[in-house]
This record gives sequence, structure tokens and C-alpha cells, in this order.
Amino acid sequence: MSPVLLQGAGIEKRFGRVTAIRGLDFEIRPGESVAILGANGAGKSTLLRILAGLSRPSSGVFEAHAFDAPAPDSGGRHASGRRLSRDALRGEIGYVGHATLLYGELTARENLVFAAGLHGRVPERRRIDAILADARLADVADLRVGTFSRGMAQRLAIARAIVHEPPVLLLDEPFTGLDETSADRLSNQLVRLRADGRTLILITHHPNRAVELADRALVLHRGEIRATPGGPARSDREADGDGCDPEFTAEGLRELLARLAAEGSSPNGDAPEDPGDGGPGGAACRRATGEVTTEGDAP
Repeated sequence: MSPVLLQGAGIEKRFGRVTAIRGLDFEIRPGESVAILGANGAGKSTLLRILAGLSRPSSGVFEAHAFDAPAPDSGGRHASGRRLSRDALRGEIGYVGHATLLYGELTARENLVFAAGLHGRVPERRRIDAILADARLADVADLRVGTFSRGMAQRLAIARAIVHEPPVLLLDEPFTGLDETSADRLSNQLVRLRADGRTLILITHHPNRAVELADRALVLHRGEIRATPGGPARSDREADGDGCDPEFTAEGLRELLARLAAEGSSPNGDAPEDPGDGGPGGAACRRATGEVTTEGDAP
């Protein structure tokens, strides 16, 4: 796996008159684990699809750089390394969306072999066996996927996403519909993948899972990044005294999300009046990014 660095500057995505995300600046370094949180319609899935190379920004610059050796600390400077084309980026990404993209009439093993073939890979049987064992699916490797529970199918979907050995794994609400036991098993699978050095970027509504699996968070609200708990910007903002970003704890994230939810939205989707308290809902966190024309993920 070649380490991959992802960078965005001024990213905006519009769908006709609807602006889903606006003014996003970010850098996700190789091996990082980042949680993306926000209410429904905040722009989370839109951002993830751009990161996956499945959608182009309407404006702004998104770049991915691959390194033959671990990426150096860029210190905020423009990354060096081999810039990836959009098509090349897709080969470096494992993507798990809301649909599992599994074939119910095929077995678990057959699904993985087929997925590897889409990337021009012919994996050895022992490689497939190892992936299935890590997903706790070795005992059902030769059963049709149509008989699987939601939790089993979700673990297999992640196995499918990594069968071509990508360095970056993107997950859109992977815990949706899982009971607590299945969610714990999935979480353990992600912890192991993270330990292998992969970059994990996951959308979740669960602060506990975010803290368990991620190094830091991006919190979106009406298409803008409103806080980066645990991120490098946090110490800078604290030095400025604006107090935007909470501690990267489950309780801190819950409090922030509740405060953002309390802001609501105007009938036209424009940014509400500034409450002026200097916290997550105040002008200090808004960072003069301009009016938000609407909220909403990609239609």
C-alpha cells in the first residue's frame, strides 16, 4: 500500500441552485483516522463522495498524492509526491456506502474474488481466507450472501472494500441498522484495519464510536466545517481564545452537535442570525465563510 494524502481547498459542491458543501479546507494525512459528524443534510455524504473520486467539486481544489515512502509532515505546505488522477485515486480507495454492493446469489468468497477482479486482481485463496477470517466470516465463507444478517453483510462489505489492498477506507454510516453486538464486532474489525496503517474516514452519528475509532473529527453544519475536535486547528483556535472546538470526547461532541442543531435553519436555507455567543454557534466559529445557500447532502 502506498500512503495517500488527501487535500482540499475551498471545496464547494452545487446541485443546480442547491449548495451542498461550501468553503471546505482540509488535509487528511496517511494513517489518520477521521470521523465526520453532523446532522442529516449537513453535507457529509457529498464530501465523502468527493474524497472517493465519485463526484467532482463544483469549485475549489481537491488533490490526492501518493508516496512511495511514508509521507513527510507537510507542515501545512503543498504536498509533494505523485499526484493521483481521479481514476488512479479510485484504485487507492475502498468505499462502503449505504448499499453493501454485494451479490446475494454469490457466496462470501465469490463476492470477494469478483470485487478483486474489478481492480484487475486475482487474489490467492489464502489471501481471501485471511480477509474472511479477519471479518469473522470464515465459517460462512461458502454460504450465499443472501442468507446473511445485516451485521454479517456489513462486515463483508468492508472486506470487499479492502480486497484490492487500498490504503484509504471510506465508510458512510457503517453502523446504521446494526444491533450493539454487531456494531461492536464491526468496530473491532475497523480497529484492526486502522492498526494495519490504513487511513480511515467514516461518517457516523455516534459520538462514542467516533472517539473510539478516530484521531479527530470534522463537524459539518449546513455544508461548512464548523469545528475540528482533536485536530491541529484546535490548539491554534484556543490560542486565539475563540473556544470553538470542544474536547474530542463523546460528551464534547454530543454537546456541540446539540448546540448546532439548536441553530435550526431559515425557510430559505440561509444561515440564521448569529447568536453571538462566541461558541460553536457564534461568529468566531463561522470564520467568515459567507452565506450558506442551502443545507443538504447530494440529492
